[in-house]
Amino acid sequence: MATKVLVVDDEKNIVKGIRFSLLQDGYEVDTAYDGEEALAKIQAGNYDIILLDVMLPKLSGMEVLQQVREFSQVPVIMLTAKGEDMDKILGLDYGADDYITKPFNILEVKARIKAIYRRVAVGRKEQEEQDARILENGDLRMDFDNRRVNVSGKEINLTSKEFELLELLAKHPGKVYSRSMLLETVWGKDYPGDVRTVDVHIRRLREKIEPNASEPIYVQTKWGVGYYFRQNEK
Repeated sequence: MATKVLVVDDEKNIVKGIRFSLLQDGYEVDTAYDGEEALAKIQAGNYDIILLDVMLPKLSGMEVLQQVREFSQVPVIMLTAKGEDMDKILGLDYGADDYITKPFNILEVKARIKAIYRRVAVGRKEQEEQDARILENGDLRMDFDNRRVNVSGKEINLTSKEFELLELLAKHPGKVYSRSMLLETVWGKDYPGDVRTVDVHIRRLREKIEPNASEPIYVQTKWGVGYYFRQNEK
């Protein structure tokens, strides 16, 4: 999928030049010529990066940026004339990601876009990996790396096998595991016990994490088949 860029500047020749060059490189490009139009497009669209001039009619670039930061962290590169206080623009009050001083070379613009997009992609991947190690389901929170479980903010002490059972079920919500599958996966093929071991651990697990163990909301029973984990809203 092509990277989607919004170019915002009241100088139409600048917009035209940037748009043409980015299109040549395979970007999808949208344009706006004043602050109000830019803000409306950002609210309605889904852009990967925004090139935003500081000096715009109707709403300034900084006013647009401030309002955008109330609902989006989309990367923003400010286009600015020399002498403007970019330390302030890049600061906490505004939250721009970078700036380019006019007049600029289009090669510099494309290099900045690529650098920021790479940084964002790395950050997004790291966040996704972090999210994959943390599970939140209703009032239940599991930290797989640190093997910690919290329910309604209270830490729950699980045994090793209780945690491994819950981890297996929670990572595959809705998938029904038979008792024999759970026994083989969690205890191993050579474990000498029988499936009643699973039932005992499930009962103890429910007593620890369920608001009411007799009416579980997390670890569910599929009668005649086995157990599964149900996704719950917060």
